[in-house]
Amino acid sequence: MTATPLVGLIGLGAFGRLAATHLAPHLDLVAHDPAVADLEDVRCVELAEAASRNVVILAVPVQLMATVCQQIAPHLSEGALVLDVASVKLQPMAAMRDNLPAGTRILGTHPLFGPQSAADGLEGQSIVLCPDPGVDPTCVAHVLRDDLRLKVHLSDADTHDRTMASVQALTHLVSKVITDLDLPSAPYTTRSYDLLKQAADLVAGDSDDLFRAIERHNPYAADLRARFFKAARALDGRLE
Repeated sequence: MTATPLVGLIGLGAFGRLAATHLAPHLDLVAHDPAVADLEDVRCVELAEAASRNVVILAVPVQLMATVCQQIAPHLSEGALVLDVASVKLQPMAAMRDNLPAGTRILGTHPLFGPQSAADGLEGQSIVLCPDPGVDPTCVAHVLRDDLRLKVHLSDADTHDRTMASVQALTHLVSKVITDLDLPSAPYTTRSYDLLKQAADLVAGDSDDLFRAIERHNPYAADLRARFFKAARALDGRLE
């Protein structure tokens, strides 16, 4: 990465827009999304131009990762650094390896925040970096720490997904159930209820694609989900 990295951001959904807003002041950034023609303070370009930059960020659903990688492959510069921002790491990083040219440097990332949790800014928020073997994440970590004021954690993809099965898949599952109950407003509450409701509200606006990615594309989530529902049924039986 150069002093002023040339970055192409592909995907301008909720998180892509958040990323564009915070990255644009620090980087030479262009963006592409077939559904977005214009974005304030960010130049929107064709796919080929965004993919030709020396750093390419894929802010697309896990389900589309292989397809998008196939689309950008002919336009990548030699030795390009390609990052994803998916909530799981094993599957999207495998899709990048399988569909991007040899010599492409792959760096999986997982920002542990979203538009709602980062509504007051990025400072102090966390991000996980999962570099492919031989890929040096130092320059990316420098930008994230010094410019965006993020807390940077290094991991491998397998450890990340094992950790996120409980940290994210379980909490999103519980929060989704609470949201679907559509509980009425309470005239008075307890602190524990407030914290539970706050957790549910943080993910209430997440897309179904994101929820499915967290629950279905993490290879370790299904087992934990089965254990959770087994424990819930056992508890229900004890109450009966």
